[in-house]
Amino acid sequence: MACHELIEDRKILTDENKILLMGSPNVGKSVFFSAFTNIHVVSSNYTGTTVSYMKGTLRLNDTDYSLIDVPGTYSLTATSEAEEVAIQFLSSKPRAILFVLNAADLEGSIKLALEVLEYRIPVVAALNLSDVAQRQGKNINVRLLEKELGIPIVPTVAVKNQGLKELRDKLEEVLALKPSGGPYAENCAGCAGCSGCPKGSAMLSNWERAKEIVSVCVKETNGAPSRLDRFGDALLRPWPGVLLSVIILLMSLGVVVGAGKALRAVLLLPLVNQGIVPLFERLFSSIAMPEVLNNILIGQYGIFRISFEWILALVMPYVILFQLVFSFLEDSGILPRMAVLFDNVMSRLGIQGGSLINIMLGFGCAVPAIIGTRVATTRKERLIVTSIVCFAVPCISQTGALFSLLADYSYWLLLAVFLTGALVFMLISILTGRMLKGKVDPLVIEIPNLLIPERKAYFKKFFVRVKQFLTEAEGPMMVAVVFAALLAETGALAGISNFLKPLVSGWLGLPPEASMSLILGIIRREMSVAPLLSLNLNGLQMYVGAVVSLIYVPCLSVFGILAKEFNFKVALSIVAGTVFTALTLGGIMNHVGLVLQMVF
Repeated sequence: MACHELIEDRKILTDENKILLMGSPNVGKSVFFSAFTNIHVVSSNYTGTTVSYMKGTLRLNDTDYSLIDVPGTYSLTATSEAEEVAIQFLSSKPRAILFVLNAADLEGSIKLALEVLEYRIPVVAALNLSDVAQRQGKNINVRLLEKELGIPIVPTVAVKNQGLKELRDKLEEVLALKPSGGPYAENCAGCAGCSGCPKGSAMLSNWERAKEIVSVCVKETNGAPSRLDRFGDALLRPWPGVLLSVIILLMSLGVVVGAGKALRAVLLLPLVNQGIVPLFERLFSSIAMPEVLNNILIGQYGIFRISFEWILALVMPYVILFQLVFSFLEDSGILPRMAVLFDNVMSRLGIQGGSLINIMLGFGCAVPAIIGTRVATTRKERLIVTSIVCFAVPCISQTGALFSLLADYSYWLLLAVFLTGALVFMLISILTGRMLKGKVDPLVIEIPNLLIPERKAYFKKFFVRVKQFLTEAEGPMMVAVVFAALLAETGALAGISNFLKPLVSGWLGLPPEASMSLILGIIRREMSVAPLLSLNLNGLQMYVGAVVSLIYVPCLSVFGILAKEFNFKVALSIVAGTVFTALTLGGIMNHVGLVLQMVF
């Protein structure tokens, strides 16, 4: 993809009053952006969270500036889309740059800062994660660091709002000066090779220069590593890292499944079945209306019945708990450690370990997982990870629906379905890796510091994500509910079921009414599971229905993002592949199961 194609809004490039917020991934840029613009963005403690820019308004010196949260990068070599976007913004003549340095990993941050300084744009730096650096026994001489880089630097702990006012004041001071192209604009060679000015001494590479600056400005103490640091190191070693990772994942799954079932059984189902639905039944019974309309509103598939049964009682408890658990794994720094730990296993499947982060993000929603593949360095890797997410990774709504369908019947059945999904995961990874041309680059990832998430930032992220689900998913889910009610109560479902009977009943072995799952699954993935809950299926039918729903066509929003990120042909190919795989595998499982029942 050409660089000029990456930023679709051309006005943002010609905006003269813009400030760029830059830094490496996982340094807290999104926290600064949220604090300065009051626009809440989701920030995570792993590489590749911000893969597209965010724009907000920052008022300084009685002037409104556009603050652009540029994708986090490790360099400006244009080897990924994120780096190309960063270069494009740097070349668009911004007024200033707010650069976020990582105090806990200063060398890499300084190397990137030196590349940015070559563009000769005024820079103010935030020395973020200063508390983590102190915990690790690193004493940073901030005044000397300012002298070495030739820019103002403010120590900060962004998640605790420490240093943000001072940083804002420094930005105002720099912007009050006449636009001069940066602190090094006058007679500057841009070589970044000396103290205080990038001109005047022997030329050094940016990495060599960064190492030299760190050696001068940072003093290590002999403090013993904390328990948290020791635990973080243990997660990176095969032993006991693999065991600890498995325990963490099982505990996370246990919290989501166990607490989700408890929340559903104790609170949500009684609320829906004994409170909300009877209320609407009494309300509509008191109004004279045609029977068909009454059924559409409150019948078996009535809008005011299944909207609460499916969305509130079926999906919401698992969505809420997944976001709580997953946000903790993100912000604590556990996920990137798992990516490194399992890199060897992932590489055997044709992808590098860092892709595990996007795959796990797909368990929340496929859309941000697919967008997150932009940080991949090759198109082949993007397509492999995207295919895995679409074929074998259920979103949290779908996962919650599968839990509800299977867990009450048998935990062994639940395990069988997810083992089937794991098999599809491996097969799709291997097949797409062999079919697609190109290469997958080896893993290069920054390991963030392991930390306990700051409470305010953690819950802000949680509420933002739940709000995003409510605003982005509830609409399509309600469309599916209304569509289901119209199909059922107008008699259209009977006609469709009869047409699809050879496929649904003959091949898949499901009741004819299960055709509703195939129809609604096109709108939202979890809606392919919800209609199965009321069909009184036997064990084999539950297994087949769950497997088909797991792999079946990605929902409309996923199709849209596939077409946007790649092209219509790729989107259509993935959708056709998922439908074919789901129906073929489901039918095979059904007939194998029938044979085994006859034998045993």
